[in-house]
Parts: sequence; C-alpha cells; structure tokens
Amino acid sequence: MSAALRILVTGGAGFVGSHLCDRLIREGHEVVALDDFSTGSRANVAHLLRHRRFRLVEHDVSQPYDLAVDRIYNLASPASPPHYQRDPVRTTLVNVVGVFHALRLAEVRGARVFQASTSEVYGDPEVHPQPESYRGAVNPVGIRACYDEGKRCAESLVMDFHRRRGVEVRLARIFNTYGPRMALDDGRVVSNFIVQALRGEDLTVYGSGAQTRSFCYVDDLVEGIVRLMEHPTETGPVNLGNPEEFTVLELAEEVLRLTGSRSRIVFRPLPQDDPRQRRPVIDHARRTLGFAPKVPLRVGLRRTIEGFRSALGQARSAPVLAPPESDAPLPQAANG
Repeated sequence: MSAALRILVTGGAGFVGSHLCDRLIREGHEVVALDDFSTGSRANVAHLLRHRRFRLVEHDVSQPYDLAVDRIYNLASPASPPHYQRDPVRTTLVNVVGVFHALRLAEVRGARVFQASTSEVYGDPEVHPQPESYRGAVNPVGIRACYDEGKRCAESLVMDFHRRRGVEVRLARIFNTYGPRMALDDGRVVSNFIVQALRGEDLTVYGSGAQTRSFCYVDDLVEGIVRLMEHPTETGPVNLGNPEEFTVLELAEEVLRLTGSRSRIVFRPLPQDDPRQRRPVIDHARRTLGFAPKVPLRVGLRRTIEGFRSALGQARSAPVLAPPESDAPLPQAANG
C-alpha cells in the first residue's frame, strides 16, 4: 500500500484485530476499530487511543453502521470454543448478520472487504492436511456449529456479494493463531497451557494429546492478512497459517520447558466434535501472496509467555474501576 487509506477493523480491540490496527497505523493509514468488547479489550488498543489517526468505537456489528472507508477488515467474532459457546445464537448472528452489514457498507461506499474465515469450516477433517479445495466435515447440529456453520454461511454471503453485486472481497481461512494479547480466559490450547503453567496449575490435555494442531504467530498472520487484502485480483479463499504440525502433548511439554513450571500434565475426556487433525496447505498463499511464516514456535511461545506474565501481573494488581462510558453510536445504514 502506498497512499493512506481510511480503514475499518471490526473486532479491532480483539487479539488479532489489535495487532492488525498496530500494523495499519504504522503504515500511515487512518483506522477505526469497531468492537463491542464482548471478547475484545480496550487494554489491547490503549496505546493507540491518543493517536490522531486512530478511533475506537463501541458497536455491535449485528446492528447496522455507516462509515466512509476504503477498506473493511471484518474480524468481529468470538473465536474460541468457550467464548462462542457461551451464547451460540448470538455467535451465529454476529458471524452471519455481521458480515452482511460489512458487505452492505462495502457496496454503498465502494470499499474492499476482507473476511476472516477460519479453519473450522473444515470441521473434523477427513482430508489431511487441508487445502482450500476441501469442503469439510462439519456437524451442523453440534455444539460448535454456531461458529463453524456461521463462518461457512458468511463465506457464502461474501462470494454472492462479489458475484452478484460486484463487491471487492478477500476471503482468508485462518488457522490456529497465538501471541501476546490473547485473553486470559481465551480457552484455546496455547493460552490455556501458558496460564495454567504460570499459575502453577495442572495443564489440562483433552483426550490422549495425540491430536495435532499447527500454530501461527500473530505477526506472521497479520502479514498474510494485509498481503491478501492488497492483492490486486485474488479473492480467495486462501489458507493462512503455519504448516508446522505439533501434537497437543508436545505443545504442553514445550510450555512447561519455557516457563520452568513444575505443573503436571493431566488428561481429560475429549470434547464433542474436537478436531483430531488441523494443518493448512498454504501452497496457494505462498505462490500468490509470497506468504511464508517466519516465527518458529519456540520463539513465538517465549514472546507470548512474557505477554501473559505481564497480563497476569496487571490482573493481580489492577484496582476495581467503573466501566467506561460508551463511545457515541454510529449513524445506521439502511438494510437491503
């Protein structure tokens, strides 16, 4: 990107969204972060609040909004099982109605939309590793369906707005991502293990720990997101993640080594519909975007552990504060 753009990041106070806002501000753009703080945090963007090119607005994306923007990064959604299962009906609405409002805004304003889809659209995959051509094995009535099927329906809307209404779209399927600013109660495996290790609690491994995941450091992911958004023709879907594969048990053991924790590893029954394997084929991203994750797991874990040490220290010492006042609501755009 060369010229400064007006950019909207929905979910901009979330884990990935806040890192994306940092990147866009560094590149000289004007950024509006939209967030309802159901899973995001003002603390994630506190360092940006006084920046003249940054604005934070409290808003629920399942309600219409209107802004004059050139780019829309739609990241608004709870992304970890404990968060999206807390209110599954709302999760579905945020994913489906939320992307509809982003697409309508793009249509009205002539903006380009990036949709943050997920590897969860592949479900518990019967093909390993997962290329973009794989259509998935998702349980549409399971406890994870609110997120899995919400994201699948969102992909359908994105492509129909592109084919039928000419909206410029960019669609990425994001695999497991980790890094500083993950919420302490995020509930995903990296944050769970780090928090448990730093607190001296048992590390909880579900099943035998033989199930596999691939872990992409957040800076690498943001690089891929921006490259896809600014590609002149690629619409996607494009897998974004790190193809290195580790068992959950290997991850637990590495976290214990890096934290120096004396915590034990304990085993619990595997949750319903938990995927056995998850690893992206990123050949398309390599060819089209020049995307190649650079941060090794051990290096990324060290950075993440330090972020969690700091967050845990602040959580122990933080005073009880009254909730901040909401930002002024945005004018609403018409549905259609």
